[in-house]
Amino acid sequence: MNAPDNEEMLRVLQQTLTKKRVLIIDRHTPARDSLRLMLATIGVTSVHGASGAVEVLRQVRSHRFDIILSDFILDNGRDGQQLLEELRHARLIPLATVYMIITSERGYRNVVALAELAPDGYLIKPFTADQLQARLIRAIYRKHVLRECYEQMERGALQEAIAACDRVIAEQPQYIFDALRLKGELLLGLERTDEAEAVYNQALDERPAPWAKMGLAAVLRERGALDEAGQLAGQVLLEAPNFLSAYDFLASVHEARGDLAAAQRALQQGADASPHNTVRQRQVGDVAARNGDLLTAEKAYGKALTRSKGSSMCGIDDFANLSRVLVERGEVAAARKLIADMKREWRGDQQADLAALVAESLCLTQEGAADKARELVGQALELQERIEKEADPWRRPPSQRLAVDLAHACYLTGEAAAAQKIVRRVAAENNEDPHLIAHITQVFAKTGQSGEGHALLEQIRHEIIEINNRGVLAARAGDFAASVQLLIQAAEQVPNLQFLVNAAKAIYTLMERDGWDPDLAALAYGYLMRARQKDPKSPKVASALEHYGVVARKYGMAADNPDAMLATS
Repeated sequence: MNAPDNEEMLRVLQQTLTKKRVLIIDRHTPARDSLRLMLATIGVTSVHGASGAVEVLRQVRSHRFDIILSDFILDNGRDGQQLLEELRHARLIPLATVYMIITSERGYRNVVALAELAPDGYLIKPFTADQLQARLIRAIYRKHVLRECYEQMERGALQEAIAACDRVIAEQPQYIFDALRLKGELLLGLERTDEAEAVYNQALDERPAPWAKMGLAAVLRERGALDEAGQLAGQVLLEAPNFLSAYDFLASVHEARGDLAAAQRALQQGADASPHNTVRQRQVGDVAARNGDLLTAEKAYGKALTRSKGSSMCGIDDFANLSRVLVERGEVAAARKLIADMKREWRGDQQADLAALVAESLCLTQEGAADKARELVGQALELQERIEKEADPWRRPPSQRLAVDLAHACYLTGEAAAAQKIVRRVAAENNEDPHLIAHITQVFAKTGQSGEGHALLEQIRHEIIEINNRGVLAARAGDFAASVQLLIQAAEQVPNLQFLVNAAKAIYTLMERDGWDPDLAALAYGYLMRARQKDPKSPKVASALEHYGVVARKYGMAADNPDAMLATS
């Protein structure tokens, strides 16, 4: 198939134009009305408007939009780039949605330089209907070419997504780099590093793209070649200083090597370049707190909280992180003010009430009021028990970081048995989360129990290995039914990522041999969704989802619609 010319692109757009649903985001009503009229002149009639981010979140949960046109400057100090990152991070819009940012020419230079998650295009004010149409044609056609890749990715059929990328590479040379980038990310996600390396080298043979070099760096990191991976990421930053995800990568390499000071420096450089990135500000706060750099931690956590307020990216942990650092710095009054703000903004939320009890207990301990602090810890333990009993792991699981803070408060008030119980559960259920384990280790250090804490974490690690090995050994012996029962028991008792994934894969292996079982399929899919909550980018989850699709298609299930498939008997 030859690459499409502009007339073909226009024809594709015109054929589907009347079905496109558009969302216009602008603070000013006249601006929205003007753009609505402009869209009408090119045949777009299904147009919605939103004046701010809160209204956008409500609308994207109610409707599926094909096109989103957002002004760069939004309400409450937010911007269109940040909104895009939030929508993608929370998976509120599909990959096929065209997202374009509208900005002035002066603003365009600043926006593009710091666009970490690139939109599908920019509209520079002022623009005409013809210019709008031309930009939409290019963006929509690109989505059209890659639509099968996106569809397969969203349904978890990663092998089919890779095959779809190959078809684009062979048939649409104009979009080869888009397809190579997607294919490389998919292969890395499945831990097929040799194939990913070949893809990135293929891209680099054509042109020196920073994303391809970072892909090779990721391959090196997966192979344990940390020095080489770090050197390549550093080279990318020299050549493309605005490729900001390279700072995050470099920080992860430094952390894996145990150099937390270098990790903090790398994250801080990225945060300085793009101060509105909420996730990176949290990471700066976490590493700075572990380094004992409490002033930097306070600033970073404060920025994360400020930027995320009013958005779906804001959580109780943002308040808990900042209040904890404020108490450690002796700023008890500021911590109490923050707690009051949290209780007001999250009125009626049990996890907010728990965070307030824990934070106030830490404040009282700092002030020497041990009895009052112990009383609040008792209330917090009772509330945590209620939260865990009532929690819906599909919607909003209890905060694990907050649980560690509660354990810290328990240790400080002499409730060592309760603290150890919490730590044991959190460590077992999140053994593959290095940042949470580091938070636990920090609590041990602060309470003078580094040796005992290290021994406890080692004991938990060995217990996990032993439990997992029982199910794995049963599977290797060919007793798949016994393996399934053992691994289901493990996942129910200790729902960490490893046990959840292994139980799901054991179920799929059993069904692949013995036939489809809708109840088992529903259980396995639930395990995978809980595992993906723990780590959305986990290769283990991606591989298990791929296995899920293979088995489903073998028995004629609707693999592109997991919810419908699970209801099929």
